[in-house]
Amino acid sequence: METQSAVTPVMAMILGAVQGLTEYLPVSSSGHLVIAQSLFGLTAPELLFDIILHLGTLTAVAWFYRKELYEIIAHSWHGARRLAGGAAWGAVMAEYPGFRWAWLIIVGSVPTGIIGVLFEKKFEELFSAPGIVGAMLMVTASFLYMTRWFNPTHRGIEGMRWWEAVLIGVAQGLAITPGISRSGATICAALLLGLERETAARYSFLLSIPAVAGALVLGLRNGWHAPSMAAMGLGFTMSLAVGYASLALLVAMVKRGRLPWFSYYLFPVGALAIFFL
Repeated sequence: METQSAVTPVMAMILGAVQGLTEYLPVSSSGHLVIAQSLFGLTAPELLFDIILHLGTLTAVAWFYRKELYEIIAHSWHGARRLAGGAAWGAVMAEYPGFRWAWLIIVGSVPTGIIGVLFEKKFEELFSAPGIVGAMLMVTASFLYMTRWFNPTHRGIEGMRWWEAVLIGVAQGLAITPGISRSGATICAALLLGLERETAARYSFLLSIPAVAGALVLGLRNGWHAPSMAAMGLGFTMSLAVGYASLALLVAMVKRGRLPWFSYYLFPVGALAIFFL
């Protein structure tokens, strides 16, 4: 296959749409980008362009959950002031739901950050191995299929324990493996732990914000090899618009218990990647 290193505007639109469609749908954006770049003959992803695509989907989730983020920031401020004034931790957690959300997001982000920093280079090597990515896509498919046997509960964020946030954070950290879906891993972990569906989805996506932001900062250390401004603008716009739409779709599907549907797509895609790439 002929190889090249430059991302053209047309490729930027396609890769942006792939990133937006797969970042929040539980099908692994990194895995699909590896496959797409392989099909385009790209020798390696342009780092800054990948960062721009992730910035687009990060903007999408921040806008989708803008009300929740406002509450988290406001309640964290008021909660911190109450704690400084001598209020009990449990009382503040009960009075300010946004403070509880912030605390659990911080707790869940710690194991994600540790895994990302310690094993970043190891996982980066897998981006050049489409066959391994295909196998990991099938692993993701297996976990999604298993959710058909998870019994829905009514336990929301008020009943979530700190150690459950740690376990979900570990699942998110392991999802830096290309082919393992971040949203799929975290939502499946939350459902397995007994959280109700809407809370599982919301926690998964809010937890992604510091994770993606941290990954962008780590990526910037490795240099700026920029494609054209047109390619970056098109990639960002497509990843934002398609990402917002796919996020809304997945939230609706999680509420209806439709996660196993995605496994029917991932099994054959993973098999094709293994045998043909």
